[in-house]
Amino acid sequence: MDFEWVAIALGDVSWISLAFFLGFLARLIGLPPLVGFLATGFVLNALGIVSGEVLQKLADLGITLLLFTVGLKLDLKVLIRPQVWSVTALHIAIIIALFGAAIFGLALVSVPLFSGLDLRLSLMLAFALSFSSTVFVVKSLEGKGEMNSLHGQIAIGILVMQDLAAVIFLAASTGKLPSLWALLLLLLIPLRPLFHHLLQKTGHGELLILYGLVLALGGAELFELVGVKDDLGALIVGVLISTHPKSSEMAKSMLGFKDLFLVGFFLSIGMAGRLSLEALMIGLLLVPFVLVKSALFFGLMTRFKLRARTSLLATLNLSNYSEFGLIVAAIGVTNGWMAGEWLVVIAIALSVSFVVAAPLNSRDDKIYGLCGDFWRKFQRKERLPDDMLLDTRGATIAVFGMGRVGSGAYDKMRELHGETVVGIDFDAELRKKHRSMGRNVLHGDPSDADFWDKIEQEHSIELVMLALPNLQTSLDALGQLRGISFPGRIAATARFPDEEKLLQQSGATAVFNIYTEAGAGFANQIEEQYQG
Repeated sequence: MDFEWVAIALGDVSWISLAFFLGFLARLIGLPPLVGFLATGFVLNALGIVSGEVLQKLADLGITLLLFTVGLKLDLKVLIRPQVWSVTALHIAIIIALFGAAIFGLALVSVPLFSGLDLRLSLMLAFALSFSSTVFVVKSLEGKGEMNSLHGQIAIGILVMQDLAAVIFLAASTGKLPSLWALLLLLLIPLRPLFHHLLQKTGHGELLILYGLVLALGGAELFELVGVKDDLGALIVGVLISTHPKSSEMAKSMLGFKDLFLVGFFLSIGMAGRLSLEALMIGLLLVPFVLVKSALFFGLMTRFKLRARTSLLATLNLSNYSEFGLIVAAIGVTNGWMAGEWLVVIAIALSVSFVVAAPLNSRDDKIYGLCGDFWRKFQRKERLPDDMLLDTRGATIAVFGMGRVGSGAYDKMRELHGETVVGIDFDAELRKKHRSMGRNVLHGDPSDADFWDKIEQEHSIELVMLALPNLQTSLDALGQLRGISFPGRIAATARFPDEEKLLQQSGATAVFNIYTEAGAGFANQIEEQYQG
């Protein structure tokens, strides 16, 4: 594919080179590449390069595609859970009260930049700081393969509820109400069978990607035309087709496009405005207040019967500031309510919160495992049915990850060893599907320290088979198995040769490369048929 048009759009190929270099550097030191992209924006800012219209369009396109893919994976039943809507409403209200009072207090004592803010503007800024970043959370969950886990679904549900609150705020702050034509958007619901039919007929190649772009951009434009936030349109259209079996394939096929355009988003954050020492200091001082947000999230989630581990992992994902803060600041600056430096302040606080949150999210299970007794002090005795520790019921073989590879492994092992095989997955809908097909599939997470503590005391498992979606999840599971000195055999799947070595070094007794071994299996099957 010719990417020359991307270089032209960004204005200079050196921008892409710098973004790649700093993103690569961030990966080498154990941080997500997005941290390097943020740094690129600030470097370009310091060099006097400002964000152009085209770059902003790329950033907007990245967010639109992101929300569309979120919709493809969103379970609407999650939104009606008290653990989502109640936690979101209480969290926003409490943070507005606490942060609003603190900001107004600083304004009263005439702290630079804060002076001149009245109570209304103080509460508005507090509202913006109460949000968490959809971009950061989704990329973090996708990177770990945890979008469909309970803590991932809770975090995504809270973000969607926050987005709905943002839509209401933006409508009120701009004084623009949706037009009466917005009622026609309800017709999208009866049109869902048509969307599904077209999706079924698109096949598996470039037409599938193109159809995804049509849905995402078309939905955004349709909502924009009737006075509703465009990104909400992309999200809702994604939700409308999320129940189709090919929705996950569409999400995967659009992953590269979404990530490419999101580079523009991270660059634009760092280029939001001119840096000054005053703005830098205030932005950095805002970062520790993320801990207040985190403590409140954790406390509320445990009060609503979530396990301490589920609450902590969801909280760590939400422990950052949101790009919505930049939107609020831009509204305030445009209307002359606050100084233009607030754009830089919010950009710095947002960027540094990402830098702090990234390593915490990559080590979330270690954080829980090291202080498990402390975290468990906060959880209630009552548990939700889908957040309880499983009972392996005397199984001797456990298959973790019941996707296509795991399902095939489960069926073969059950054929060879009978009903002593159990499948384990954290995706509730996938579990229901397998159980309807007669498979014994239970809820569980291979990186859950609580689960392995229970296994250590009661298990009869002799073979663990890790058919997990990515390398890091497999390494986390192997770390937990080492922690309990698991005496049995451990088999794991890999996609690349370097992954095989890492898995073997981490304790896997057998590693199956799903690409090379699939070819060998294919050849063996053909040979057996001809010999038969």
